[in-house]
Amino acid sequence: MREAVAMSEVRELRDVYGRRYRVGESDRELLGRPRSWITWLAAAAMLAAGVQQYGFGAIVPSLSRTPGWSFGGVVLSLAVWAICQAGAAFPVAWLRERGLFPAPAAMAAGAVLCAAGLVTLGHATSLTTVFLGYSVLGGLGTGIVYATCVGAVLAWFPDGTGPRAGIVSGAFAYGSVPFVVLAAGLPAARPVLLDVTAAVVLVVIAGCATLLRYPPRNWWPATPEPRAWALDRAHNRRPAVRHYRPAELFRCGTTLSLYLVVVLAAAVLLFDLAYLTTYTATRSGPGLAAAALALLAAATGSGRVLIGRLADRLGRHRILRFALLAGGVAQFVLLYSGGHRHAVGLLLGVVLAGLGNGCCYTLLVGLVREYFGEESAAQNFGILYSAKAVGAAVGIGLATLVATELGFFAAGVLSLAGAVLSGRLTQPGRPQSLLPAA
Repeated sequence: MREAVAMSEVRELRDVYGRRYRVGESDRELLGRPRSWITWLAAAAMLAAGVQQYGFGAIVPSLSRTPGWSFGGVVLSLAVWAICQAGAAFPVAWLRERGLFPAPAAMAAGAVLCAAGLVTLGHATSLTTVFLGYSVLGGLGTGIVYATCVGAVLAWFPDGTGPRAGIVSGAFAYGSVPFVVLAAGLPAARPVLLDVTAAVVLVVIAGCATLLRYPPRNWWPATPEPRAWALDRAHNRRPAVRHYRPAELFRCGTTLSLYLVVVLAAAVLLFDLAYLTTYTATRSGPGLAAAALALLAAATGSGRVLIGRLADRLGRHRILRFALLAGGVAQFVLLYSGGHRHAVGLLLGVVLAGLGNGCCYTLLVGLVREYFGEESAAQNFGILYSAKAVGAAVGIGLATLVATELGFFAAGVLSLAGAVLSGRLTQPGRPQSLLPAA
C-alpha cells in the first residue's frame, strides 16, 4: 500500500526550456540517507583513482632507470593510459543509460582494474607489461570510476552541479599528494609502496561501489521548485536553448571549438605531469622535483574546488579563458625559473599551472549542461572529455620529442591558443545578440 501511494505521488514537470523534472521522491527515500553522501562517496573513489595519473610523474625517473627502458617509452605509457581513461567516459555513460552497466558493477570493475594497474607498475619487467597492465587495464579502470562518479554528481545535484563537481574532480588530484611524498622519500621501496597503494585503492573504490547509486532519470529534489529554479538567473546565467542528444553534437560548431579547447588544456597538463619531475630533478634535485609535483596536484585539486564554487557566479566561459591564460603564463614561468634554478619561481609556476590547465575539467561539466542541456549531459560530457585522449598524444609527444626547456615554451603557446579559442565559444542555438555578457 505504501509503495502504491509513493508511486502515485511521483510527477513529471516541464519548464519553459523543455527540460523534464521527476518530482515527488526524496533522496532519503531513494538512498536511505541524504544525497550529500553521494558527494563524499564519489570524492573518496576519485581520491583513490587519481593516483595513477598524478602520482605517475613521481616514479617516472625511477622507471626510466630500469635497464632497457627509456624516458620516451615510460611517458608513452602515460599517454596510452590517458587515451584509455578518457576514451572510457562515453561508453560507460552510454551503457549506464541503457541499464547495462549500473554504478555498483562499474565501480567494482573499476576498483579491480585500478589496482591491477598499480601492481603492474611495481612489478613489470618489460614495457610491454606496463602498457598492458598500467596503460590499458589501469586506464580503463580509472576512466570507469571517473565517468561513474561525475555522472552521479550530475544526476543527484541537478540544482547545484558546479560546487559538487569541483569537490569530486578536485579529489582526483588531491589523492596523489601522499603517494608523491612517499615515492620521493622511499625510492627503493617502489614495489612495496605500489602494492600497498593498490590495496588501499581496491578497498576504497570497492567500498564506495556498495553504496553508490543513481536516482531515477530526471530526478529533482524536494526544493527548490524546479520551474522557478529554471528561471532564476542567479543559478542559470545561460540556460541551454534546447537539449542535444549525443548524435546531434557532431552537427554543432560549438562542439568542435570546445573539443579543441579541451585538447589544448589536456596537452599542457599532461606535458607537465610527464616532464616536470625529470626536468626539475636534473636541475635542482629530487627533493624539489617531488615538492613541485605534489604542489601541482594540490593546486589542481584546490583550484577545482574553488572554481566549482565561483563558476555559477562569475560565468564558466570567463573563468575558462582566465584559467587557460594562467596556465600559459605558468609555462613561461617554469621555463625561466628552471633555467635559472630559481626554486621559488618554479613553485610559483607550478601553482599557476595547477590553477590553470588543471581546472578545465571542472568547468567542462558545467559548460556541457549550459551549452547542450540536461537530457544527455553525462554522455555529452563523455564525448567532450574524450578530447583528453588527443591532448595526451600531443602533450606526451611534446615531452618525448622536445625534452628540453623549449617544451615549456611550446606548452605555453598551446595554452594561450586555448585561451584565445575559448573566447570564441558561443552557446548553440542562441543568436549572438541575445547572449548575456560573459
